[in-house]
Amino acid sequence: MTLAVYIQVRHHPFIDYDDGGYVVKNAHVKAGLTWDTVVWSFTTTAQDNWHPLTYLSHSLDCQLFGLNAGDHHLTSLFFHLLNGIALFLLMQAVTGRRQISFLVAALFALHPFNVDSVAWIAERKNVLSTLFFLLSLWAYVWYARRPDWRRYAVACVMFALGLLAKPMLVTLPFILLLLDYWPLQRISGWGPAADYLPSPQKSPLWLLLEKIPLFALSGISSALTIYAQKKAIAPLQAVPILVRLLNAVSAYFLYVWKTFIPFGFAIHYPNHFDPYMTTSGGFAAWGPFFGGVVLLLGFTWICWTQRLVRPYLAVGWLWYLGSLVPVIGIVQVGEQGMADRYAYIPLIGIFIIAVCGAAEIAGHFRMSEAARVTAAAVVLLGLSLLTYRQVGFWESSSTLWLHALDVTKGNARALDHVGGQLVEQHRMQEAMPYFEQAADIAPGDADSHLAIASDLQDKGKLREAIKAYEVVVHSAQDPEQIVQSYFNLCIIFGELGDFSRSHEAFARAANKDPEITGAKLRELDDMVYAQPSAEGFVRIGLVGEQVGLINDARAAYLRALKINPGRTDAQKALDHLNAQNPMQ
Repeated sequence: MTLAVYIQVRHHPFIDYDDGGYVVKNAHVKAGLTWDTVVWSFTTTAQDNWHPLTYLSHSLDCQLFGLNAGDHHLTSLFFHLLNGIALFLLMQAVTGRRQISFLVAALFALHPFNVDSVAWIAERKNVLSTLFFLLSLWAYVWYARRPDWRRYAVACVMFALGLLAKPMLVTLPFILLLLDYWPLQRISGWGPAADYLPSPQKSPLWLLLEKIPLFALSGISSALTIYAQKKAIAPLQAVPILVRLLNAVSAYFLYVWKTFIPFGFAIHYPNHFDPYMTTSGGFAAWGPFFGGVVLLLGFTWICWTQRLVRPYLAVGWLWYLGSLVPVIGIVQVGEQGMADRYAYIPLIGIFIIAVCGAAEIAGHFRMSEAARVTAAAVVLLGLSLLTYRQVGFWESSSTLWLHALDVTKGNARALDHVGGQLVEQHRMQEAMPYFEQAADIAPGDADSHLAIASDLQDKGKLREAIKAYEVVVHSAQDPEQIVQSYFNLCIIFGELGDFSRSHEAFARAANKDPEITGAKLRELDDMVYAQPSAEGFVRIGLVGEQVGLINDARAAYLRALKINPGRTDAQKALDHLNAQNPMQ
């Protein structure tokens, strides 16, 4: 069923969100599995993360398939299939209940919540790390049945490999403590040993000390992640702690809500508590927040009162709460309020609660085997249809982001990407309303302001373009956007005759990133000589003057005047250049 639902991804392309940084525009990854790529993978913090195993996985795909996106997709699907099988076998190994194990794994494999993790090539890290997460649990259960340092070492190795794929797994030692409680029942004094393949019981302190090597691995991974994400982590003055807490409570509610009401999935959800968004607040934010307060307090109380007779409630609930901690937004990385991909492992806890609870209810009402099978089949078929439909939205970047606009409100990121797709199709005027709407929603949004500034510059509205570029240089995190803005400000100030500010803007671009600045120079040359224009040669002259190519700049101004003798900015720039650098 999982293969049938997802196999359509073999026809899907790379998308315009992170796939470039991970694969399409990554020269190291495209080179294949070379020694240089291996060294780079273990030393880079590109994409604001340290996950060398993920890069090596992408590199192997490039080695085998080149940039055939369909094959890259099939690799991710293969890992998802393995994860479903591994989860089924793990559940059966610890509970001995085949039907419950099957349903938990089937919900995991077929729920539309997990489409992002499978259909998004850049999320290879999710499906790959989860495989090692489940193998770590497998190895730990193997160890717990018959404690031996070699078995424990296998669990540590699997855990380390998982962390090398994605650091979100840092909560695994906490998950193992939950398994000690139920279903392994390893905690002495907390009840009898498990009926199914009992494990030796130990004191709570011993079980905690037993996890020290695993906690050490989590600590190392956390430190490396904080270092890698130092530029991406939002400071408190940008996203106050109260905003983070409000959003975290809302997200905890929305993940559960969408699990049971599986509609409205999107690649990006805005944070409606963000004080820099003009659409912040309203029911979209406060409704889920109050729902989250009730859910967190109410269901936690239920789990506590039922902890002795229904331990699966506490284990599933704490699995969900705990494994989401690294991505719930207290440490804010990115601008999203939540993300479907973050739920890939945490929702296993909710699936355990749902399936075990449904089995208990069915037993209480003495439902027949046929009725149980029918109910399960209806649920799985319904989820499969929803997942198949959701996978279909990934057939292109345009359909993906347009769908996000359909199911979310105030989504500046989606508006930017829809506008960007139209720009790539040379439909600039159709794109501008999307960028303008994004800028209205998020006044500090760098993407929309960069597009608006470029359009204003092309239309000769230079004063307005300056204001838009200044928003970008003060708010952008991407060095290429900052360099592009300073580069264009250099040209605008030159066209306005403010040559000192023109020089200052170019210097800031070069100081920010000399390589990107050089690439912008070459890009400008290629564009102008491909389609010669007076305006283009003025721009070449202004920039050439900044890098000391005086004769080339003079020739560019003269060529601009030859094409259009009425270009006063070209004449003014030429006069200034001649005054500063008289011809010999």
